[in-house]
Amino acid sequence: MSNATPPATAASVLELLEQVGALIRNSHIVYTSGKHGSSYVNKDALYPHAQMTSHVAHSMATPFGAAGVEVVAGPTIGGVILAQWVAYHLTQLGTPVLAIYAEEQLDATGTKQRVFRRGYDQHLPNKRVLIVEDILTTGQSARAVVDAVVAGGGIPIGMAALCNRGNVTAEQLGVPRLVALTSLALEAWDADVCPLCAAGVPINTSVGKGAAFLAQQAAALR
Repeated sequence: MSNATPPATAASVLELLEQVGALIRNSHIVYTSGKHGSSYVNKDALYPHAQMTSHVAHSMATPFGAAGVEVVAGPTIGGVILAQWVAYHLTQLGTPVLAIYAEEQLDATGTKQRVFRRGYDQHLPNKRVLIVEDILTTGQSARAVVDAVVAGGGIPIGMAALCNRGNVTAEQLGVPRLVALTSLALEAWDADVCPLCAAGVPINTSVGKGAAFLAQQAAALR
């Protein structure tokens, strides 16, 4: 799709996600947080569709077209794809914009953090950086990228996200501006009070952490 394409609306983003099977409803999901719910945004179902991903990235880039973005940064893995496409569309709107990504590593205390390797850190000092993320749930992964940008001497100017499903705020992320294409409130329960577990609804093992959860349960019974 060209840059003449109108930016996606919240409704059209949800429609697009449903079209590619990225929006799962009426299931029994175990989220990364360990909580359970009935819905899931499987962003990985979007990325094989290059034209649709480009359209979404164009809509993420447009609000920051006049913000003087010099670098777009995202977390591995999905953020790599989005960073590349958002940087492409920002470049089409003005001057060349670079795309980089932050990888996960453990610090000396065993705490997860994000770092820029492969020489990408050289593109950060004094550069205006837009951080991109696909799904914001707690915002921890995205905030780790922001922290890595600051640590590298970059200037975070905002965050663009595909979906904000955790009511995450710009203040929580440490950025002056947050733009999410859509917001989707998904219920979440602790495993011991999950009504789906109580009702015997089978856990979805194809997405989320369902398979790992069942494996842990099986191990505990041995």
